[in-house]
Formats: sequence, C-alpha cells, structure tokens
Amino acid sequence: MKYVIRQLTTHYDQSMNAPSTGLPSPTPASRESLRGKSGRNGRSLANLLSEEFENKIRQGLLREGDRLPTESELVRSYDVSRTVVREAISKLQAAGLVETRHGIGTFVQAVREGAGLTLNARELSESVDVLAVLELRISLETEAAGLAAQRRSDAHLQAMRQALQAFERNAAGGGDTIAPDLAFHLGIAQATGNPYFESILAHFGAQLIPRTRITSIQSPGRDPDYLHRVNREHEEIFNAIERQDADSARAAMRIHLTNSRERLRLAQKHSVPAA
Repeated sequence: MKYVIRQLTTHYDQSMNAPSTGLPSPTPASRESLRGKSGRNGRSLANLLSEEFENKIRQGLLREGDRLPTESELVRSYDVSRTVVREAISKLQAAGLVETRHGIGTFVQAVREGAGLTLNARELSESVDVLAVLELRISLETEAAGLAAQRRSDAHLQAMRQALQAFERNAAGGGDTIAPDLAFHLGIAQATGNPYFESILAHFGAQLIPRTRITSIQSPGRDPDYLHRVNREHEEIFNAIERQDADSARAAMRIHLTNSRERLRLAQKHSVPAA
C-alpha cells in the first residue's frame, strides 16, 4: 500500500510540474544536446533555443495561438539562464513567429512565408550605425521607463497617450508615424524628471527611430502588421508606467527595443551587399 501511495504521489508531482502548454518537457539528454551543440559549433544557446522553437512552429508542432512555456519553465526545462531565454524569445518576436503579451504570456503567430526583411546596399551600410544607437537606447531607455513609472504626472500620461493615439491614427491612414513615435519616447524621458535623459534622446532627433533610415522596415508588402505591432509594444510600456509598475515598465521597454534590434540583425543576416 505504501508503495502504491508513493507511486501515485510521484505521478501527481510530475503532472503538476509539467509545462502549461502541454508540450513534453525536454529530457536531460536534450538539455545536454543543446549545450553540446553550442560547444561544438560555437553558436550561442539563445540561437539554438530560438531555432528549436522556430522549427516546432514551422513544422506545425506549435500552432497559431499556442502559448509558449513561461520564462521560468524554459529556464528549468533547458537548464539555461533567463538572459538566454529572453534573447531567444526576442529573436522569435523579431522573426514575427511569436508575440509577447506582458503579464499574460508569449503566443505563436501565423507563419508568413517570404515576409522576411532584406536590406539594399545603402540600408545595409546604415544598419551598422542604427544597431549602435539601439544598443545605447536599450540601456538608457530601459532605466528611463522605470523612473518614469515612479515619477510620472497626469500631464505626462496625457502627453504619452496623445502620442500613441496619433501613431495609431496615422498608421491606419498611411500618415506620418515617426513624429508620434519620437514624441512618445521623449515623453517617457521627460517623465523621469531628469533633463539629461531627454537631452540625450533629443540629440538624435528623428534618427532615433530606425525606420527613418531603414525605410523598408515598414513596407506594407513585407509586414502589414508591423506598425500596429510596434504600437502594441508602446501600449505595454504606457500601461506599466500608468500603473506605476517600474519593473514591468523596464521589461516592456527592453522587449520593445530588443525586438527592433533583432529585426534589424535578422535583416542583415538575410541581406547581401551589392557586388
């Protein structure tokens, strides 16, 4: 009888610890395989993890609307750090394969074949500097978002909300989205109460926004949902600032800017400079 109870208890514990997606957990051998592949060919664990999920999505093992395991589940299942998981998810987001809804989860999107961004020779050259600016922005604006959540006023929120509404309205009507995009990010810098944040961002002006220099990023034929997706990311940042959740504001800003960086890196990878 004790043996039967022990077996039932073990089964219950295993079922309660299984990932919420219903996908089978990686075995210890698969964890070793992930690290082994990284050691053999020098590729990062983040690349290998993102490719594993990309293959599952493209093979139909994960379908549109399916929720990926949580960050904690992936850390535990694959024996990798949270940084590796976050970078892998950003790569999947940049490829348009998943969408993260902050506080809810990461969900598989419909696969759009042939929608990958490629750059012409001028854009490929420009992209090097655009990536450098994005690296600066990730460190600077992530902290700015956290401070804005702690210090924002109702007037700051109103200005940010107006920028988001203008972005959505202009995106729907084919108008300018650069100005409201910049206004939103400058509004966050202003809400920190530290003039140096705004001063640094204002120095770059419109060039702070990648699509001012890489115009094919927003080509409707390549990705008709691109601008809408960008503003959804803006909404996540705004909502966290509005409820004064500094940690969530930082996380949402980091996701937003990291997605921009990974989209551009992916485009560089798929682009070949003119001979």
